[in-house]
Amino acid sequence: MRERILAAIRRIPRGKVSTYGAVARAAGHPGAARQVARLMRGAVDLPWQRVLGAGGEIKLTGDSAFEQRFRLQSEGVAFRGRRVDMKRHEFKFRALPRAKADKRNQRNRKEPQARS
Repeated sequence: MRERILAAIRRIPRGKVSTYGAVARAAGHPGAARQVARLMRGAVDLPWQRVLGAGGEIKLTGDSAFEQRFRLQSEGVAFRGRRVDMKRHEFKFRALPRAKADKRNQRNRKEPQARS
């Protein structure tokens, strides 16, 4: 779970943002938005500033909130009041086509060994 969530966050490009819930869904764990936030606390080399609360709201407080806004603005992300303009900057995760996902799952499965 951890690696898939961190990989999803790393897919968000510069100048784009996503929400905790969207990251969880993209990682294959819908409903795990709180786990996304928890994993981000200890992660290193992660574009943490690109993950926001629902509707583009910065959920951090104090200096961390100012830093997040500053980092996003330096990447060219526009705000509408206290929220990011999600229509312009939301990153839409693309799901793997079903056939590719099925092939990937088949390759990763280990076949049982026949006993002699």
